Amino acid sequence: MLQIRLHGRGGQGVVTAAEMLSLAAFEQGRHAQAFPSFGSERTGAPVVAFCRIADTPIRLREPVLQPDVLIVQDPTLLHQVDVFQGLQQGGYVLINSKRGFEELGVGEVSRTFQPERVATVPATEIAMRHLGRPLPNAVLLGGLAALSGIVTLDAVQHAIRHTFAGKVAAANEAAAAEAFDYVTRELQELKAC
Repeated sequence: MLQIRLHGRGGQGVVTAAEMLSLAAFEQGRHAQAFPSFGSERTGAPVVAFCRIADTPIRLREPVLQPDVLIVQDPTLLHQVDVFQGLQQGGYVLINSKRGFEELGVGEVSRTFQPERVATVPATEIAMRHLGRPLPNAVLLGGLAALSGIVTLDAVQHAIRHTFAGKVAAANEAAAAEAFDYVTRELQELKAC
């Protein structure tokens, strides 16, 4: 079973991202669950959402304390909350930022974990280009598909179409595809070094 923890702030769509990730897993014939954990439900407050993906029914209902995958929608949380707590060795880390891990002040993460399992993607900037709003949730799922292969880009885009309609769906699909390409290029450059 894969356990995924998503960190963000209220208003960024971290809960929607977890739900779309579970829909993408369902699209691929897997079992999944997604649920949030709210401290304060006000806009801008830290929010954590969880997703589990498995090939068998999932009976657990408690928060994900030892994630295999960590997605950070708001990089300002890196020094406010221990987002890396419990992260499994060999796990995946995806951070919404155009800056690298060293610049973000969390270089030890990129040195501790396998370099091909950690990445940053400028999800907010990509969302602004496609959506005109700073909503990085679907964008990050495209990046996750490239980084981990846990779900495919096609499954992510199916989940987007299930969640949104019309131009909003099309813009999110394009943004997810751009993030997928961005992370794919980042990983290819890493292999070339």
